[in-house]
Amino acid sequence: MANLKEIRNRISSVSSTMQITSAMKMVSAAKLKKAQDAITAMRPYSNKLTELLQSLSATLDADSGSKYSAQREVKNVLVVAITSNRGLCGAFNSNIIKQTNALINDIYSDKNVSVLAIGKKANDAFSKQDRVIANKSEVFDDLTFDNVAEIAEMLMEKFVAGEFDKIELVYNSFKNAATQIVISEQFLPIVPIEGEANTNLDYIFEPSKKEIVETLIPKSLKTQLFKGIRDSFASEHGARMTAMHKATDNATELRDQLKLTYNKARQAAITNEILEIVGGAEALNN
Repeated sequence: MANLKEIRNRISSVSSTMQITSAMKMVSAAKLKKAQDAITAMRPYSNKLTELLQSLSATLDADSGSKYSAQREVKNVLVVAITSNRGLCGAFNSNIIKQTNALINDIYSDKNVSVLAIGKKANDAFSKQDRVIANKSEVFDDLTFDNVAEIAEMLMEKFVAGEFDKIELVYNSFKNAATQIVISEQFLPIVPIEGEANTNLDYIFEPSKKEIVETLIPKSLKTQLFKGIRDSFASEHGARMTAMHKATDNATELRDQLKLTYNKARQAAITNEILEIVGGAEALNN
């Protein structure tokens, strides 16, 4: 059994760790509320805009200028992996890395796959594979629509230029503080609505389809990417809050066990001392 000093040191260490994890949990909980409100308010607008975009792209013919709907033979694929810049958030980052690796090694195993990293954890993971074409981790320092729009414009330019035939987003979708769902979503080319869904939608295009293509589609793509990053941002704080809550509970349980062990060891030491005193007194009396 460890001596009393070692146990006291461990109790002190675990207590310090518990204070840190508890503080991180409260910070993440405060940030989560703001991030959750932002993504919850944005989703209806983004989903409706995407629906309109898909319907519009499905009605356009090849000569209408829908350069973002061009279907080409898939040779070069770009995966946009959205992680966080920091750890201590459970399996949040590892799930994205695992899903991206699945796309690289399984789904597109016969394609040339590159990665655009949004988040330092993604950059660290895929830089080792020499697949990262750019690292946009700084977007989380000031997460605004304008900053994300610059990334979306770069992706659109690379697709139109023919550098990539397909672009996919991989990110965590926020469900609640304890649950994040890994989403693999096609960004480009635009996926039209399949089946009879197109015939049920009756839109009046004003001023013209061509002008809508030039304005609405780029805006919708920027919004889609912004929603994905916002989703990931909210999921990160939810995952970190949950992870720190579990870590605090585990530290509390370990501290209690150490205190029990310490008390048992201290009681055993006192008992031994009493026995030695009694034994010494008996020896003197004899």
